[in-house]
Amino acid sequence: MIIDDRVVESTPERMSPPPAPRSRRPHRARNQKLLLALLLPGVAYFLVFHYGALGGLVIAFQDYVPFLGIGGSEWIGLANFFEIFRDPAIWTAVRNTIEISALQLIFFFPAPIALAILLHSVTFDAVRKFIQSVVYLPHFISWVIVVALFQQFLGDTGLLNNALTGMGFSTVDIIGNPDAFKPLMVVQVIWKDCGWGTIIFLAALYQVNEQLYEASALDGAGWWSRLWHVTLPGIRPTIVLLFILKLGDILNVGFEQIFLQRNSVGPAAAEVIDTFVYYTGVVGGDWGYATAVGLLKGFFAAALVYAANKFAHRLGEAGLYN
Repeated sequence: MIIDDRVVESTPERMSPPPAPRSRRPHRARNQKLLLALLLPGVAYFLVFHYGALGGLVIAFQDYVPFLGIGGSEWIGLANFFEIFRDPAIWTAVRNTIEISALQLIFFFPAPIALAILLHSVTFDAVRKFIQSVVYLPHFISWVIVVALFQQFLGDTGLLNNALTGMGFSTVDIIGNPDAFKPLMVVQVIWKDCGWGTIIFLAALYQVNEQLYEASALDGAGWWSRLWHVTLPGIRPTIVLLFILKLGDILNVGFEQIFLQRNSVGPAAAEVIDTFVYYTGVVGGDWGYATAVGLLKGFFAAALVYAANKFAHRLGEAGLYN
């Protein structure tokens, strides 16, 4: 600025600083009060029936008598755990549990992946949504109804045997056959929960970059090649994560499903760890021994999750936790 041949530096007007932004945290907390209230029943459920119930594990080290309670029952240390290794009945339950779990890992775990890939390949949205609704529906049917349906179809007087009798053939005993019990368990689980298990895999498939499919198709890759080199690598982290969770649940093979059919084939074929704990503790009254079996089962399940997670890290996957 020039005044009387002199250069005068002009100073900008002093500007007041902008007002400090108001904290939005109280506002957000007020808006989320309803969501927090809806969360409380679920939190209370886990606190009471999962974490609070852990205090009852002390009876695994007692000769527990319900009428005396934890304070009045005799402490016997590790005697219940030593009894596990001397009881042949528990090893029958362990063998049946491992066999059923192995069959489920081999046949049931890949089934939702295959179904999700097939559903993802359906181009018509209306057809895909209809198929999804149909395959999701059995998940919401209770095991009581599922077992009853299988008995109506495969029982001694079921539709299958009635049809065989009408055609002059001999009947087949599937429901009451101990040798067919374990494969039948897997078939029932696939029919009931395969569709529901596709939800996570379908979500993972939609995250795969479509340009990878287009590029591989331009390079001459067929459907099988795109599946092997694009689709499966794209959903591999999800597969690894769910496989780790499945290993942690490998000793839980479905108490209600097996409990409803145990009497038809006998304990030798259908006794698993969960039913053994029920009949030993609740029915037989040996609460301390049954709790020791359940506690040891939980320990091995946690060890399986830890080992599977470490193995996933060695393969370069994120795993369940770092």
